[in-house]
Amino acid sequence: MKFSKWTFWQYLITRAARRQGFLDPIELLARLRSFAQPSEVGEPVELLRAGVVFHARGLINSRVIQYNLDWVWPYWVERQFNPKDESFIPRAFSVSHINLTHRNWTALGYPDCEEFPLVDPCGLLTPCLDGWSLDGWVCTEEGGNLFPSRTLDATQRQDLSSGLTITTRVRQGGLLLISTASVELEDGRPVCVLTLMGRADTPAWLVLALRPANTEGISFINDVVLSPDRQAWVVNDEQSVAFSAPAERHLVSDYGNGDVALHLKQAYAGAELDERGEGSCDRGMVTAAALFAIPEGGERVVTARIPLSHTSTASVLAENAWPDLRASACTLQCPDRTYQELYDAAITSLILHSPGDVYPGPSTYRRFWFRDAVYIIHALLCVGLETRATRALSRFPERQTPLGYFRSQEGEWDSNGEVLWILHRYQQLTGKKLTADWHNVIARGARWIMRKRLSGTLDAPHAGLLPAGFSAEHLGPNDYYYWDDFWGIAGLQCAGELVRSQDAGMAAEFAHAADDFAAAVDRSLASCAQRLGRPGMPASPYRRLDSGAIGSIVSGYPLQLHAADDPRLLDCADYLLNACFIDGAFFQDMIHSGLNAYLTLHVAQVLLRAGDPRYQDLMDSVADLATSTGQWPEAIHPQTRGGCMGDGHHVWAAAEWVLMVRNCFVREEGDRLILCSGIGKRWLQEGGPVVFGPAPTCFGPVSITLRPLSDGSVEIVLKTAWHAQEPAIDVRLPGHKPVTLERNAANVILTREESSA
Repeated sequence: MKFSKWTFWQYLITRAARRQGFLDPIELLARLRSFAQPSEVGEPVELLRAGVVFHARGLINSRVIQYNLDWVWPYWVERQFNPKDESFIPRAFSVSHINLTHRNWTALGYPDCEEFPLVDPCGLLTPCLDGWSLDGWVCTEEGGNLFPSRTLDATQRQDLSSGLTITTRVRQGGLLLISTASVELEDGRPVCVLTLMGRADTPAWLVLALRPANTEGISFINDVVLSPDRQAWVVNDEQSVAFSAPAERHLVSDYGNGDVALHLKQAYAGAELDERGEGSCDRGMVTAAALFAIPEGGERVVTARIPLSHTSTASVLAENAWPDLRASACTLQCPDRTYQELYDAAITSLILHSPGDVYPGPSTYRRFWFRDAVYIIHALLCVGLETRATRALSRFPERQTPLGYFRSQEGEWDSNGEVLWILHRYQQLTGKKLTADWHNVIARGARWIMRKRLSGTLDAPHAGLLPAGFSAEHLGPNDYYYWDDFWGIAGLQCAGELVRSQDAGMAAEFAHAADDFAAAVDRSLASCAQRLGRPGMPASPYRRLDSGAIGSIVSGYPLQLHAADDPRLLDCADYLLNACFIDGAFFQDMIHSGLNAYLTLHVAQVLLRAGDPRYQDLMDSVADLATSTGQWPEAIHPQTRGGCMGDGHHVWAAAEWVLMVRNCFVREEGDRLILCSGIGKRWLQEGGPVVFGPAPTCFGPVSITLRPLSDGSVEIVLKTAWHAQEPAIDVRLPGHKPVTLERNAANVILTREESSA
């Protein structure tokens, strides 16, 4: 019997494991793989690497937090480790302790700056990625302590009036703490600013606390030094924190002596032992507190400033960038305050997280995926932030392999279709042709899809589809996902359109390949319908209908490969609504195990296209799931309503909110524009005008104003700038008679339907 090198190593690994009483890792791996379709890539290395880092932090958490619960920990720890709290999770056999109940945070920053400081729900500020944090406390000499993370009485809001500011207000008895965090420019360089205002009805201290922890858990502080003038810390020999006034008392502690919070009384007394100006800890658990006296019955304000290192597209960031960029984006004016604030917050998120590349999150997801990037760039284009979208797209070719694969993670076969689709949307929405140097990029990307497909002659339901792969991680184990196939079909169609003016033969080649691909998918779906006894589209040819079917919704939104009334699409949506929704939001059982704002909106978009009024209920549910700062975690705990998976500030969700609002006002359907099909009656009952625009479309930008009239009718006024010929325009305002506009009509009055009168 001939043994390969790998067989020899398998033998050694198995023998060594069994001798030590462990499970055979080779057999275990084989068992795990048996639950997925055979694939050339088991799981993307990038995800494995991220998972290892994530759980490594969790291992540190398990060694530190549960044995030191007398420390003041971040909000998520104080709740998740509290047996009296609904967020409590028993630790038992959990190998790592990670934040699974309150993955909520809001990113700060400045346009084109790569640093995104985070603020947690109680005001804890983490200035730099995965770093230490600053907290504010109010403490009395009699032992009354206001630790924000231990209260349930914090209120938080986001102020977008000039820049981007997060204010957190916490009250406990006669103690009040208001913290305000922002990023400002100093000589064109970003500085994170934390302002604390403490108020007390008895003599007290305002405390600026240095914490070796953040929204994910422990973040090591090895040493801290107080400057001779007592107005700054230097942390870990590299980062500085400058105070607006000298610290009047100062305390440093290490792991062996416990949290500084345990020794505050000694600091009040100014004992020499506790007036050390520096501290170190070989376990990386230094804590420090700078104390500032609050006069009895008065208040004290202290500001901390932390310079941020950054990589930007320019060496110096632009002054007044926030108002300028917001003014260039499509605006919404509506009477619904919640919808208005969520839209404005989403625009801010899109601007903030597109400093060059676009990021789906400021923390956990501060990395690049084509999938997330395409949706985010689409939102940027649809609200007129063309320059930021163009800059992000310009980085795509460098991520294409010589064989044409657009690679962000190995083993995901949707990326090529996504890139080709967004390039086509760029051309449509801007009215600009891509430059000639894109031609080979597009051709190689399209031919990669054509080569990657499996043979159409296979005697199997996956004949002619893309290979089994990991795809979008929330769909399940490796399989032949229709999500990948729908993107592939759309990519080939778009590639044909993109090269048509340069090479008609190549365009015909890609169009034929798209038709052949679509026919293979139709045959596969027909076999599923026969097997399942209904037309709804499962995630793959070998799956029952389950929550993974959310991926197949892509055929209707955003790709419009299927007509709005396609029975397969609508039955899929109905299945998801009936089987996979909790409290009006889509609950993804797989991986995410939470309510998903952005996936709920995917279903809402399908309903909107179909004229199904349930889209409004889904939008309202998503609005209710937003944090007080107008953000959504990627997945939301159905009980605590805190984040339970992914980034706590999910930019894809913000992009979907913008796209949903945009499509309620204006959307393309083939060669027609559909206006106002998602404008709810309640917006028109307030009496004021409703305004949206200018919104780019593939026919040109459109601005829409709706004015409710006293007799229940509505006047709609349009302002347009068509790229070429004016398209056919249908106005479908719910509750009013639909109208097809005459050419060059700038306004129309819609009368109410009799059933709505």
